[in-house]
Amino acid sequence: MKSRKFTQTPNKILGIDPGYGRIGIAVIEKYKNDQKLIYSECFETDAKLPHYKRLFLLGEKMAEIIKKYNPQQIAIETLLWSKNKKTALQVAEARGVILLEAARNDVLKLIKIGPPANGKERFDDEYDAIAIALTCSAISLSTDMIA
Repeated sequence: MKSRKFTQTPNKILGIDPGYGRIGIAVIEKYKNDQKLIYSECFETDAKLPHYKRLFLLGEKMAEIIKKYNPQQIAIETLLWSKNKKTALQVAEARGVILLEAARNDVLKLIKIGPPANGKERFDDEYDAIAIALTCSAISLSTDMIA
């Protein structure tokens, strides 16, 4: 009798380092004993645009990423402090837009990764997003949402 091989469906985790100027975004696939970075970028909005327009563009980007990768979990860095209250408020607003898109798209559940093979330069925001997704993968399989 032949043994059956079952392919494991990966759990996709979206990691976000929020901001309104630069947003780190990463998606990893988590398997039982492995994880793989499948997408990352540092999304930037134009500083010349009004703040509300930058938030709108961020919302559109989040909707695009969620639709394309269909993550089961989302992990978003929390803003703990900021010396500049205006910046802290704007980042908090951006974080709110990200959470709105996660809720709108029903993302309820919030490796070995080396330098990219193509040598692409990345901003620290992008690396933060990768770390956030990996942390979520490592510490929580039962959490409904990390916010």
